[in-house]
Amino acid sequence: MHNRALHDSLAAFVEEAAWQLAEEIAGGAEVPFELIEQGRASAPLYCYRPLTGRFLADRSPELAKLPSYPAAVQGLAALPDLPAYLQARGRRTPSPHPRNQADAALQALLTAVWAESSEFVFDQARFDVAYEELEEAAYGNRTLSVVLAAVEGLVLESDEVPLGDGLALVRVETLQDVPEELGEDEMGTVAVLALDSTAGDGRALEDAGRRLRRLQTALRLWDDAEPSLGPTAWARTNGRAWSAVPLATGVRRDAGDCLLSAEEEDPLRAFCSLVARRTPRAGELAWALRRFELGCERAFAVEALTDWLLAARALLADPDAPGYDGMAERLAVICATPDERPALEARLDEAIRLERSAITGHVRPEPAVEDLIADLGGNVRAVLRDVLCGHLDPQLRRLADELLAAEPI
Repeated sequence: MHNRALHDSLAAFVEEAAWQLAEEIAGGAEVPFELIEQGRASAPLYCYRPLTGRFLADRSPELAKLPSYPAAVQGLAALPDLPAYLQARGRRTPSPHPRNQADAALQALLTAVWAESSEFVFDQARFDVAYEELEEAAYGNRTLSVVLAAVEGLVLESDEVPLGDGLALVRVETLQDVPEELGEDEMGTVAVLALDSTAGDGRALEDAGRRLRRLQTALRLWDDAEPSLGPTAWARTNGRAWSAVPLATGVRRDAGDCLLSAEEEDPLRAFCSLVARRTPRAGELAWALRRFELGCERAFAVEALTDWLLAARALLADPDAPGYDGMAERLAVICATPDERPALEARLDEAIRLERSAITGHVRPEPAVEDLIADLGGNVRAVLRDVLCGHLDPQLRRLADELLAAEPI
């Protein structure tokens, strides 16, 4: 089996359709028949063959209203070669539009499940045969790899949040057939990535790692709870056994949880897309982003202090001067209102002075210290996020100096 998620969504739809069709039959609806002549011309035999396909086609508008229909047709639309399946079922391709092809394929699948039948019950064996035919035609020589990774510190209000291109955030309790380690936290969140590739393409898992890292970057920039991927991902190809894939994600310290409400799903989806497209591979911004993420991976806030100071230094300190010259003033003018700027600048200076004591081991992880470091991290996060979203000019030193020069004397 290539695609367990598609199998389950189609099975749910077929079972729900069986209930509705059976109710119509019980209410007096009849499947039309055609008269078939068999045997020799001198002694013909006649039999009636149910026109199941016509009966199902007539009821397609009502079947499309079933709750399980959207997931079923959406999964079909993502298949690589639906026209091949329609051709195998003796149907023409209605149009190049994936949704129209998915509607036609769903009708073809229902007809295959209940071929020449006037009774509608869900038969698992018949469904599996029809589904196998669908996969064999629609996938051809392609393989489907599925990668799962726990997302720590993120709680979903919805069962699933699709992010596009086969990537979704899913509540683990809604998934079936997952590794035992992922199923231990029933309220947990899992990143699910489906990768469709040609047979023998060894880049699928490499691409998965890159996309999961981009997702983690986006989540860390999204919320100060710093949601992160767990240390291990799980992958399998074409429905085979799960295999563990180590992820270099570091340690996520307890910073509370981020609750993603239904209203925030579209903004997060757009934000993840921006991060995936705009994350630089080299330069000051890329280096600062990596230092920020290293700070998110420290076991204690005090250990994150230098990482976040270095990230801010790379973006805002005087490049020709040692240390953090100019950094606090520039970061404060970008992140705070004129009335709030002196207080923020003072706290940033305090964080800079705190670094030496942290290095010598004279700083205890007290609430006031952790709040100070969290403020620093939050401001670095805000700057990085706004640059990647296009809200801030990447030339942050120039921008800050222009803002300072514009202030009244």
